[in-house]
Amino acid sequence: MRILIVGGTGFIGSAISARLTVEGHECVSVSRSSTGLKGDHHAPLDLAQTTQADWRPMLKGIDAVINAAGAMHGREMQEVHISGSGALYAACEAERVRRVILLSAIGANRDAVSVFSRTKRDGEIALTSCDLDWVILRPSVVMGRAAYGGSALLRGLASLPVLPVMPDTAPIQPVDIGDVVETVVFFLRPGAPSRIALDLAGPRQMIFSDAVALLRRWLRWQPVRRLNLPSWAASTFYQMGDVVQLLGWRTPINTTAQAEMRRGATGDPDPWYRTTGIRPRDIEAVFASEPSSVQERWFARLYALKPLIFGIFGLFWIVTGIISLGPGWEIGMSLLREGGLEGNIAVLTVVAGALADIVIGLAILFRPFSRYGLWAALIISLVYIVIGTTLVPSLWRDPLGPMLKIWPVLMLNLVAMAIREDR
Repeated sequence: MRILIVGGTGFIGSAISARLTVEGHECVSVSRSSTGLKGDHHAPLDLAQTTQADWRPMLKGIDAVINAAGAMHGREMQEVHISGSGALYAACEAERVRRVILLSAIGANRDAVSVFSRTKRDGEIALTSCDLDWVILRPSVVMGRAAYGGSALLRGLASLPVLPVMPDTAPIQPVDIGDVVETVVFFLRPGAPSRIALDLAGPRQMIFSDAVALLRRWLRWQPVRRLNLPSWAASTFYQMGDVVQLLGWRTPINTTAQAEMRRGATGDPDPWYRTTGIRPRDIEAVFASEPSSVQERWFARLYALKPLIFGIFGLFWIVTGIISLGPGWEIGMSLLREGGLEGNIAVLTVVAGALADIVIGLAILFRPFSRYGLWAALIISLVYIVIGTTLVPSLWRDPLGPMLKIWPVLMLNLVAMAIREDR
């Protein structure tokens, strides 16, 4: 079969693509970012901006479509879950691509408590209103060896020296990514049932902090004390996540996630088993069968540190620029005079350097420009070393070590560049 996978580079979509490719199917992944995919097996397309006309040429020769795309913030939820997906379904109907499988969200059909679940529900309605052989799968929290979004958050929390317990959270039923993929494969087989919606929930309910503790055991770390956060502190964290999203970063901590966690992610797995014969595995047993490695432990710790790395590094550049224009003005001017620069040239040099620092810091904090900001920070740091060594070599002997401290800054710069990618 030739299968179009929308959101094919995401956590679930990439797992589906890998499995189908191994079985001999031809998969075409559609996503905004290629993450290394090129050629006929990847179509760079932003689902949120698509129309029916965009999809129809891509559906030529396609036997089935899997929509594993999702969004968790802003207007994107409306565009991804409803308008963009609706255009895709209408194009499938026009091009006679009968089989369409949608990965929705558990509970969206029962209690739409947030914009996320409401748009997921309306996206389901857009699909079921079309004359297609549709299948809707509503997974709970999906967990596996890879991690992204909520599953990555669980690992990041597991790495902390205390286990934060969020108030007002309902139970979840984590489901194994392998069982989700197996279900998709089942519904692609000839003669598989259609026009059916199923909850994909694991066999065991647990509170969120127990899921974090489970992952901490898997990562081979000792248990830690649980810290019950007051409601005001938890709400502050969620609201901070909304602010971070305004800067273009995708974070699983936001007020949408807060509403979803209050609702929980539970369902009845029996209809799933009766329809497919797939008995969902207990997530703890799944992880026990795949021991963690140092790579997983690195990821968990770095995931928890990533907001601090980018936040502190961006603010570092902004603050150094502000200090250079304010209380540090005379220090900067005296260093340039020591190096032989006087008058307007010295003034322009200090001002230009300070403004460059501020712009670099803002770019690092703003996700769409963070790559350029990090490269600029790396280059300008090296330039500062060369200029400082040439004009004021005595800085190498300064007891505060300004020329020595720039090297740890460079190392933090390289770490930020290494962990910038989200998937």
